Amino acid sequence: MSTVRVYIDGRGVDAPAGGTVLDAVRVSDPAAAEEVSAGRRALTDSRGIPAPADAQVYDGAIFRLVAVRERAGDRASGR
Repeated sequence: MSTVRVYIDGRGVDAPAGGTVLDAVRVSDPAAAEEVSAGRRALTDSRGIPAPADAQVYDGAIFRLVAVRERAGDRASGR
């Protein structure tokens, strides 16, 4: 299997070529991947722009794991 080098929270990871960001996180930290899948954490690119977990990775890509925070409107509506 061929791999690409991506960075998750500053740590280099050899992720499956053609795989997703979630696949790369799973290689780096399986527990964090479960948190992303459960919606407790989210992903951003190097600029802080949200990155879909199902986006395809490419060599040199940089991603960060971030906490999912409750919005003020969510508290009022009971979400």
